[in-house]
Amino acid sequence: MGRFKIPSTPPTVNKTIRFPSDVVREVEREIQGRSCTFSAFVIAAVRAALEEIQQEDPPQHPRQ
Repeated sequence: MGRFKIPSTPPTVNKTIRFPSDVVREVEREIQGRSCTFSAFVIAAVRAALEEIQQEDPPQHPRQ
């Protein structure tokens, strides 16, 4: 068995955004009873949307 390595937490930035109440209710309903937080759900959804956009229309500008 390999040596245990303490995982690193990726850097994060705190952003305050407003969600429509109905969207919050729907997300909370979907994650209820699952091992998922609201933030984790939103991050996964944004990543999926970004991936879909990039596959359909590759970025025209260099990434920073």
